[in-house]
This record gives sequence, C-alpha cells and structure tokens, in this order.
Amino acid sequence: MSNTGSSMRSKIIFYEERNFQGRSYECTSDCSDMSSNLSRCQSCRVESGCFMVYERPNFMGNQIFLRRGEYADSMSMMGMRDCIRSCRMILKHRGQFRMKIFERENLSGQSHELMDDCDHVMECFHMNECMSCQVMEGPWLLFEQPQFRGKMIYVKPGEYRSFKEMGVSSTRFMSMRQITDSCN
Repeated sequence: MSNTGSSMRSKIIFYEERNFQGRSYECTSDCSDMSSNLSRCQSCRVESGCFMVYERPNFMGNQIFLRRGEYADSMSMMGMRDCIRSCRMILKHRGQFRMKIFERENLSGQSHELMDDCDHVMECFHMNECMSCQVMEGPWLLFEQPQFRGKMIYVKPGEYRSFKEMGVSSTRFMSMRQITDSCN
C-alpha cells in the first residue's frame, strides 16, 4: 500500500513571535522557506495532522516532529537554536514499514533490516551506530540516542548515504521509530 493523506486534513499555523503573537501564516503542505511569508517563526499550532519543522530553509538543520497541539516557544520547548524556517507535512502511511540500516556511510558496513521500531541499535543488533540507511517502505524517525531520545531526523522511502547531507549536527543514530497513523 502507499501513502495516503490530504493536505486538506493537515494544517499548521506559524507565528512570528512566541505565544502565538505577531503575524501568522497557515500551511497545509510542505514549505521549503517561510521567509517570504514571515520574517521569523517562534511559535506554532498544529491544528491537524503531523509535521516536521526545520530550523533552516529547504528542510535542513535540526528538525522536530510535531503532532496536533500548541508550541508556544519553538526555541525553548522544542530545543531549536534558531526559529523555524521550513516545514514538511507527514502523510499518513497504511501498510508495512521496512528499512535497512548500515553501520557506516554510503550504505556500507554491518547492516540489518527493520520492520519494527528499534529502541537501541547496540542492544538489538550489536552495531555501534547507524550512519546511513535505505528506506523501502513507510516514514521513520531516527534518534541520536537510544530509547527514542535526542535530536531526530525524518526519513521516507529512498537512500540516505550520509546524514551530513541533510544538514543535521548528528551523523550517527541509535534508535528508530515508525511514524504510524497517530497523525490525526
């Protein structure tokens, strides 16, 4: 099965200032650079669906997964160093999840295939870290620490030969979680 979802059912509102103050911008799809709509974004409200927000344009830099709710201060509540600069809507996925993780960059070194969440790469597979991956099915979140903690990145079907190319500060990940239908 494939991704299903509608931008009509997903909506996020960004605000220039903390606590939902200042000018606002509504978004129902991906936005690679919010600077043409807002000079900065320091709070947001997810009315429906799920989104990844990024601290740099073009879906780069540190990223945070947001579900329905209010986020009054993006810098302190979400651990962003700067304000939000881009966002990506997460489409619902119904079907299997499959990903192959690799211990080294360029899809090399020890590898293992996942079809379920992995809370600790070292304990599950005796791998020191995950530095690249190939996603075959479904959207996933990769976390820099075990037990789904620390900085995260969003990956969807495709090859990720080096996490450095995604503009994130961490290039090694220790736990992985499927993004399931909890994006309502």
